[in-house]
Amino acid sequence: MTTAIVAFQIRPIPVDVLDQVRARGVDAVSGTPIEHLVAGGGEPLRCCLRDASPGEEAILFGYEPPLPTSPYRENGAVFAHAESCPGPNSTQGYPRDWRGRPQVLRAYDMRGWIHEASRTHDGQDPERVIAAMLSNPDVTQIHSRNIVYGCYMFTITRAADSLAAEGDADSGP
Repeated sequence: MTTAIVAFQIRPIPVDVLDQVRARGVDAVSGTPIEHLVAGGGEPLRCCLRDASPGEEAILFGYEPPLPTSPYRENGAVFAHAESCPGPNSTQGYPRDWRGRPQVLRAYDMRGWIHEASRTHDGQDPERVIAAMLSNPDVTQIHSRNIVYGCYMFTITRAADSLAAEGDADSGP
């Protein structure tokens, strides 16, 4: 049995959230002060979806990925550049620096509940694993998480869902 390739979109932490955290110096959920640090190298930067190089200025703060109100919402530590950056090179494919890195792919349904399609993967051929998960119509989004620490890395949605969400955001009051 083959799995059809499902076009997907990678969604880093939104720029407006990052700008707010940097400007206020506290995370957006608990008001905990952010930590400033000089990267040792390898810290996963959620703003541009790559690993930090040694010497880069970074921040560490608590982040709650967007989900509908549900028991599965959670806040966890994430790294980002200390100053605004251009963001990821692309959101149309799996982040290049993170290929081969084992991850937990946690699937969610429209209620924000964890879906049984969730799984770990070895980082090899992530497109195939993501396509299989998104082929289930009940899966509305996937959170990629660090397999050891459990930290949020990025959100994955169907490409068509991402375009619709952007259109909804543009048509607000």
